[in-house]
Parts: sequence; C-alpha cells; structure tokens
Amino acid sequence: MLARSSERRSPGPVARAFSRFLLNRAAVAGVCIATPMLLLILSYPLWWAFRPNDIDLLAMNSGPTATHWFGADGVGRDVFARVLEGGRISLLVAVASTALSAVIGFLFGAISALAGRWTDAVSMRFVDLVMTLPPVIFLLVLASIAGTGIWPTVLVISLLSWPLLARMIRSRLLELRERDFVMAARGMGAGIGHLLFRHGLPNSIDILVVYATLQIANAILLEAGLSFLGLGIAPPAASWGNMLNAARSTAVLEQYPWQWLFPGAALILAVLAINFIGDGLRDAFDPRAELN
Repeated sequence: MLARSSERRSPGPVARAFSRFLLNRAAVAGVCIATPMLLLILSYPLWWAFRPNDIDLLAMNSGPTATHWFGADGVGRDVFARVLEGGRISLLVAVASTALSAVIGFLFGAISALAGRWTDAVSMRFVDLVMTLPPVIFLLVLASIAGTGIWPTVLVISLLSWPLLARMIRSRLLELRERDFVMAARGMGAGIGHLLFRHGLPNSIDILVVYATLQIANAILLEAGLSFLGLGIAPPAASWGNMLNAARSTAVLEQYPWQWLFPGAALILAVLAINFIGDGLRDAFDPRAELN
C-alpha cells in the first residue's frame, strides 16, 4: 500500500523538467523580463494615447516627458508607441518564422529518418548543401528576391533556419526507429504518416520546444538586421531594426539618444530574456545537465 501511494506521488517527467527549470536562476530572470514586456507589447493600444504613426508636430525631437515617455522622433511620432509596435511586429515575425521552420525541419528530418536509406541519403545531401551556403549572403539574396514586408521576412528567415532542426530530428528518430514498438508498428503495416505523428512527433517534443524558444530570439535578431539594412520591415511600419536605421545619423546619435537607446535596449532585453529561457528549457529537458 505504501509503495502504491509513493508511486502516485512521484512526479512525472514534465513536473521534473518544470522543477529543474525553476532552479535555473537565469531562466527565471528571463521569464521575469519577458512577461512584462509581452504584456506591454500586446496591451498598449488599450491604454496608451498615441498610435505608432500619430504625428505631433509640437513634439518633434523632444526628449522623454510625462506625455511622451520615451520622447518623440524627428517626425513627431511617439517613440514609446513605436517601440511597443516594433515589439509586436518582431514577435509576429519571430513566432511565424519559427513555426514555419519547425514544421519544415521536423518533416524533413523525420521523413529522412523513417522513409528509407535512399530518401535519407538524398535529403541529407540537400541539407548539407543548404548548410554550406554562406548564411549572410544567402539571407541577403533571399531578402532581395522576396522583397520587404512582414510575410516575405517570415519566409526568408524560415528558409534559413530549418536545416539544423532537421539534423537534430533525424538524429533522434534514427535511434527511435530501432525501438521495439516502432519496429512492431512497421511490421503491422503502419505508414509513414502514422510513424511521423504517432511516434516521431511525441518523442521529439523536447527538441522542438527548445529549438522554438532559441529560434525566436534568433529570428528577432535576423528581422532587426534585415530591417536595419532596408530589406525587412519597411517604414512607416515600426520595427526595432528600422528605428535604429532611422537614428543612425551622427546628429541623432549625439543630440537625440532616446531615438536609438530605447529600441536598442528593447531588442537586447528581449533577446537576452528569450535566450535565458531557452537555455533553461534545454537544461530542464536534459536531467544530466548541471544547473548552476
């Protein structure tokens, strides 16, 4: 009776992973930073008086005040509203591109591992080819072809990001396909779809969660870089990258630092917080990892 009650009280793998995550101070700090930022980004239209493209000619290049908390830019637009709207766009691009690259990477890696030797050989050679392309040049070429805007930027980042996930999924499922339950399912005539979503996906959730968290931070940086170069989100839409691009002149850097300081700080804080959370999730899903 005591043995049964102790078995009931023993935490499951998800509960143990959550406990390990809470022991990671950097990950908890990341959550504490990311949560209020996310709430501000999502809710600011409900309580902030200014929209990102509202123009106040009397406030052109004015510093932070009680009316404009982060000051105003050279056109008279509220920097606080534009920073939060830039966070919205960055989050949309990051989440959408991460979801798309996760679908492509999972399907490519899983089919490569489970569909047979020739499929594995051909698909992995294609992955090798994609990974040998210089990422910066590949990114710029794709961006110049796809054009500017939210969805072209999502497509560009997705096409650059999936090969690493495909390799990780393939490595996991190559081991999984030798397990007895997978071999039994194959022997009973299970098709590739059954193997992918009945066995492959549940056994790859930890990889997908960690990849998605870290890739969101990477996608935010990529979007900011593309927008800074004029190949991502085009003005007048707000983006952390194009806000930094608009403030790159020497006069703005020296005389109006709030125009680049706040979007730059928001970008750094968001990426750091998400990276901390991703590192914490990676350690939480690996019980052998040593937590400091």
